[in-house]
Amino acid sequence: MTPVLAAEDVRKTYGDTVALDGVSLTAQAGEVVVLVGPNGAGKTTLVRSLTGTITPDAGSIRVLGSAPDGVDRNRLGVLPQSFAPPDRLTAIELIRYYAGLYDDARVPADVLETVGIADVANTRYEHLSGGQQRRVCLGAALVNDPDVLLLDEPTTGIDPAGRRTVREQIESLAEGGATILVTTHDMDEAERIADRVVLLANGCVSATGSPADLIEAHGGSARVIVEFDDDSAVSGALTAFEQKELDVERSRHRVVVHDVPSESIASIVSELETAEIDYDGLEWRRPALEDAYLALAGDVKTPSDGSEPVQQPSTAVDGGHR
Repeated sequence: MTPVLAAEDVRKTYGDTVALDGVSLTAQAGEVVVLVGPNGAGKTTLVRSLTGTITPDAGSIRVLGSAPDGVDRNRLGVLPQSFAPPDRLTAIELIRYYAGLYDDARVPADVLETVGIADVANTRYEHLSGGQQRRVCLGAALVNDPDVLLLDEPTTGIDPAGRRTVREQIESLAEGGATILVTTHDMDEAERIADRVVLLANGCVSATGSPADLIEAHGGSARVIVEFDDDSAVSGALTAFEQKELDVERSRHRVVVHDVPSESIASIVSELETAEIDYDGLEWRRPALEDAYLALAGDVKTPSDGSEPVQQPSTAVDGGHR
């Protein structure tokens, strides 16, 4: 099956800065692919390459079977990271404007309802909150009901309710067959919406796979985190757990016990009670995509001068999508 989005060995430099260094990825119809990675990893450069905003120095890109500059714009929706529409127009006027750019656009009022801001339809863009402005911009990307949607940090500045609305729209569009590429720093968001996660670091693909695959391979085990209010309690807990040959580590006023299945939580509590150690809180935590991300990209350091981060070599992982 020919992929809807295909990038092969894409390279892009800005002077001495390497933004993309041989990046390859694909996305099929109905698939949600989420790009994650540290600042400066090349995510926005890749999105701009896919939209034809910039031209890579090497490699090939195909969108809906065509080069980016040959794509039918009626089939493509794009939300850039920075988007500044005319701020004296109202929300509904802006959506009407962007609807007018397409042959068969959605009803503007319906678009505002979809992104959850119909109640501020007649408010000028400049008077909207940051989250409301971002939702107007999302509406502009959705107004043509695109087959391919490229979203660069779509939920920046949006409150939790708005984030849920965005997630629901992404899921609905994917179920309808749209291909969606999203960049985000929110690992919880990525875990919720992604069929496949692609980790970029230092301009390269460091890992790719479904959230479940990456968590299983790199997220570590389930663990119990115990909070204490003084050092003596921490020391006592460490001693008690080590005597039971548990895998433990100390982090300030916390003790982390690794590899604890849910059925063993009671034994951890029992050990603390037997040793007569008081604790402030106890949490059992499953590994999440954030844990996998930190394991894979935690050695990437972003220089204070804002240049590209430097990464120690990491292991690439392949995995299917759900």
